[in-house]
Amino acid sequence: MWSWVIGFGCSAIVAYSAYKRRSLSLSGMLAAIVMGTIFFAMGSLLWFGILLAFFVSSSVMSHVKKSAKETYEAAYEKTGRRDAGQVFANGGIGMLLCIAFVIDPSPAIVAAFVGVMATVTADTWATEIGSLSRSQPRSVLTWRRIPTGTSGGVSVLGTLAAMCGGLFIGLCAAGFDWLSPIHQGVPVYLYLLMGWIGGTVGAFTDSIMGATCQVMYRCPKCGKMVERKDHCGVSTDRVRGLSWMNNDQVNWISSCAGGLIAIIILYLAGI
Repeated sequence: MWSWVIGFGCSAIVAYSAYKRRSLSLSGMLAAIVMGTIFFAMGSLLWFGILLAFFVSSSVMSHVKKSAKETYEAAYEKTGRRDAGQVFANGGIGMLLCIAFVIDPSPAIVAAFVGVMATVTADTWATEIGSLSRSQPRSVLTWRRIPTGTSGGVSVLGTLAAMCGGLFIGLCAAGFDWLSPIHQGVPVYLYLLMGWIGGTVGAFTDSIMGATCQVMYRCPKCGKMVERKDHCGVSTDRVRGLSWMNNDQVNWISSCAGGLIAIIILYLAGI
């Protein structure tokens, strides 16, 4: 019982702080409290720690040169202030894995969790840091230059940021597992590989889906390709992608890809 109370209190403090800093909307704050409470009460330090590492690092990245990124954020369906949909899109699968681990404490579930969280971290870091690149990104499909902020675009800076984000989660996983009373028996190098490779593959999956399946619109006023149904004060026209495949759905699917890669790495290591 006390773990739920403490989890709720800690999650409420962190989420409210993010709300005051405008990193979370009201719905995002409430979703973060629910998610954080479940992670704390049902998981070990490994689970809650990784969630916190993702959340804090992503909030910091969203504020790096924020004024310089405002022009590009206008094209996104959702801005850096995350709502409940974004919170669950980034951490929902991890929460389900946390609950599943209580039922079946398998190393494969831990691996999937590391891969999922590495993916959402890598993708967030790539978006926040990659948009600051001085050179225009290229389409992940055609390799042609495309405007900064366009879904499916990749850059050297963004790719490096994604790799660092995934590696960061792998490092956190190794550290939190070492600090936990009950270790998972996963070597440090495997945590690093699961975070680095799983996160990078997941982030590129996100880019590929952003360039193919994600719904995109064109603003009739400025002519830009955007993720939003409105831009420049007018309604936009759908030009490609599946009508239901927005950024949140893309995050869910790419997270699954990162988690699957991490499980494969664990399997190849014979664990």
